[in-house]
Amino acid sequence: MAANDRELTLRFLAQPKDVNYGGKAFGGAVMGWIDQAAYALAAGWSGHYAVTVYVGGIQFEAPVPIGSLVEVRARLLYTGSSSMHIGVDVHARDPRSDADTRVRTTHCIVVFVAMDTEGKPIPVPAYVPRTEEEVELQAYAKRVMALRQTIEAERKAFLAGR
Repeated sequence: MAANDRELTLRFLAQPKDVNYGGKAFGGAVMGWIDQAAYALAAGWSGHYAVTVYVGGIQFEAPVPIGSLVEVRARLLYTGSSSMHIGVDVHARDPRSDADTRVRTTHCIVVFVAMDTEGKPIPVPAYVPRTEEEVELQAYAKRVMALRQTIEAERKAFLAGR
């Protein structure tokens, strides 16, 4: 992956090791795929090791059947000083069918922070949207970030008394 790529897509087949007793991918397997794609993008964008600090709004919209061709698309949405907000969509389809039949199965935003060799946050290159779609995606990421701050305040208040 070239440095500062804004997106990447991983493609592979859903394997028997990934599926539950109903023949569909475990949610944990899907979350692992999301983390791998988002990490690859974050490391490529920043040029550094990066750690997951948040996964939010994960929505399992449809199951991933065994044998499906899975596409995990990660797109950079927004950068802070050391953070990278990455939107991830997972799609699946029968590999014998055409690409128009793919179904979005999962969506979320993952936040990574770039780290130096001593494990401290390090600045990342600023992301500047180039297209109208990228501007809309960045605005979406900022709205989700504001919601996340509200949720975090609620979480802290709840856990303070426990």
